[in-house]
Amino acid sequence: MASLSVRKLDSETLNALRLQAARHGLSMEEEVRQILKRSVQGQQSIGLIALNLFGPKQGIDLKLSRHSAHQPLDLDE
Repeated sequence: MASLSVRKLDSETLNALRLQAARHGLSMEEEVRQILKRSVQGQQSIGLIALNLFGPKQGIDLKLSRHSAHQPLDLDE
């Protein structure tokens, strides 16, 4: 397994993490592992939802009207 060090963590966050771990009956290290795992899993599920809604076999075909080409701005004026 890999390891990770977190530097420059402010004391307020560290204390809140310590209290949260104690409430869950976990070590701080295990609490952080679970927080990171939930965070990543949440992002993956959002990606899967988006893929299901807008993936290649799903979604909506939009019919866009044709517009005439615009005239570029003359920046020399």
